[in-house]
Amino acid sequence: MSQSVSLTFPDGSVRSYDAGATGRDVAESISKSLAKKAVAIAIDGTVRDLSEPVTDGKIEIITRNDDRALELIRHDAAHVMAEAVQELWPGTQVTIGPVIENGFYYDFAKNEPFTPDDLPVIEKKMREIIQRNKPFTRQIWSREKARQVFADKGERYKVELVDAIPEGQDLKIYYQGDWFDLCRGPHMASTGQIGTAFKLMKVAGAYWRGDSNNPMLTRIYGTAFAEQADLDNYLHILAEAEKRDHRRLGREMDLFHFQEEGPGVVFWHGKGWRIFQTLVSYMRRRLEGDYQEVNAPQVLDKSLWETSGHWGWYRDNMFKVTVAGDDTDDDRVFALKPMNCPGHIQIFKHGLKSYRELPIRLAEFGNVHRYEPSGALHGLMRVRGFTQDDAHIFCTDEQMAAECLKINDLILSVYEDFGFKEIVVKLSTRPEKRVGDDALWDRAESVMMEVLKTIEEQSGGRIKTGILPGEGAFYGPKFEYTLKDAIGREWQCGTTQVDFNLPERFGAFYIDQHSEKTQPVMIHRAICGSMERFLGILIENFAGHMPLWVSPLQVVVATITSEADGYGEEVAEALRDAGLTVETDFRNEKINYKIREHSVTKVPVIIVCGKKEAEERSVNIRRLGSQAQTAMSLDEAIASLSLEATPPDVLRKREAKRAKLA
Repeated sequence: MSQSVSLTFPDGSVRSYDAGATGRDVAESISKSLAKKAVAIAIDGTVRDLSEPVTDGKIEIITRNDDRALELIRHDAAHVMAEAVQELWPGTQVTIGPVIENGFYYDFAKNEPFTPDDLPVIEKKMREIIQRNKPFTRQIWSREKARQVFADKGERYKVELVDAIPEGQDLKIYYQGDWFDLCRGPHMASTGQIGTAFKLMKVAGAYWRGDSNNPMLTRIYGTAFAEQADLDNYLHILAEAEKRDHRRLGREMDLFHFQEEGPGVVFWHGKGWRIFQTLVSYMRRRLEGDYQEVNAPQVLDKSLWETSGHWGWYRDNMFKVTVAGDDTDDDRVFALKPMNCPGHIQIFKHGLKSYRELPIRLAEFGNVHRYEPSGALHGLMRVRGFTQDDAHIFCTDEQMAAECLKINDLILSVYEDFGFKEIVVKLSTRPEKRVGDDALWDRAESVMMEVLKTIEEQSGGRIKTGILPGEGAFYGPKFEYTLKDAIGREWQCGTTQVDFNLPERFGAFYIDQHSEKTQPVMIHRAICGSMERFLGILIENFAGHMPLWVSPLQVVVATITSEADGYGEEVAEALRDAGLTVETDFRNEKINYKIREHSVTKVPVIIVCGKKEAEERSVNIRRLGSQAQTAMSLDEAIASLSLEATPPDVLRKREAKRAKLA
């Protein structure tokens, strides 16, 4: 009597199947139509081939519309790309071809590297292979057979990969027709299930195994989706992202630049620094009344970083400075601070603190430095020197939940002021490597879980929430705030992190109501995160069309004729008196030329003045991105633009005062 396998389906029903039954057999037992749509199965969450025998557990039938099928589509597309390359260029060696975010790649060893002109040729061959609709089949080979077969084919990189597989592990070989490759799988049932919604994106050089001592290979990147509409949308977003690239816009708007003598640090130009200071001023106003702004030293002895634990956890990412003085006592090792928290603890510890003073909120626009690999540097988005809108709240255990909610309200309000309304808040829980007693982690995670529920409830479901298991900091759990920009990209910015570790390490305490020394809870808080990165996000979100209150240059007054220059200067002065940033353009050039030039530099408002406007004391307003001009009196224009250029937080204060007086 044969053994049976017990499977539990998503609806809770349980069925038994003969041992050896495959995923395809299970799908066919439900319906023929489901079997045709199926591309894989999942047993207890692990995705498997349809051809693989099922085992006891919870089973799900995966179709192409399932989110999990996307990785399979891309994985299979990578294999088909490799087959296409070897059909077109026999003798080319294939190495590795993983799925990555938004697509896949494969590295090839070829005498003459591929060029972008080769990509359409490869795509055409891939479509032929997909049309053949050959099944993916799996075989298990011995190590000796795999070495011999790949060696006979001249695939020396594959031989090296075979040798790297630990003893005792199966060597899986996947066929698609006659072509095969070493692969862990899983794969869909056949090449035809890939579909045609794919595109090869670019070629690049890549060292074998990422080691510059190894040969240079050619990497071909591609992407694939379940539906053509998804691919089209992705390509549209890429095109939009390229147009919005903050590095290009930064040059066009004359905001900043980077150069080799200062890798990963920003050279701010006048207009860029003006935006930067506008952001800092805005954040300062938002903290008024709640936070004390402080400033901790930039360079600190390594002993402080040893006490904090950063020297052990984070040393490779720190810039270290060795001072050798005439006196041997001066031979010390210092570090540029990579974060502000140890300095803020020293400020908290200076002088005795009572429970009546808590919570104490210390904020700093702290300049920090972190060593990032040169290959990871990316404009304002990834730098080595940046400014954190950092704060640390020292509070009692009982105050922790209220403080987290207060921070949440501030973060959401700030994002809304910049037009970001689609926000996701996720709780990152304890990582495998961590410090602190599990009881403290239990307490912190329990409180933050309740706070997370409150955040979602108070937003009426507008704010989405979730859990990131194991993604917390080594010293405590944290909330991560992710916002969605104008073209649907997600950016993780704000964080709220609960920390029991640093106060304990530094012996920080306050005197409680029983006159006992008690360790405070320390909450790390950032809203923008990195001011530089947040500015990069804003530039890309608005495609350089910055809101008037953020724009470094708000208005250009341009004249049509020299006869209007005097009036143009009067208009400019009146706008400056109203608090706007204004430049004039009285050059002897045609007005359309002036408008085009200032549009390239993303000036949001161009005021056009001619002889008629001077006589009528009126203006014509031209908005960035619009061909239309709006005529209005000078007084109306000043009132309208002045209101628009007022930061939203200032407007709220004015409205609150009016309401109070009323």
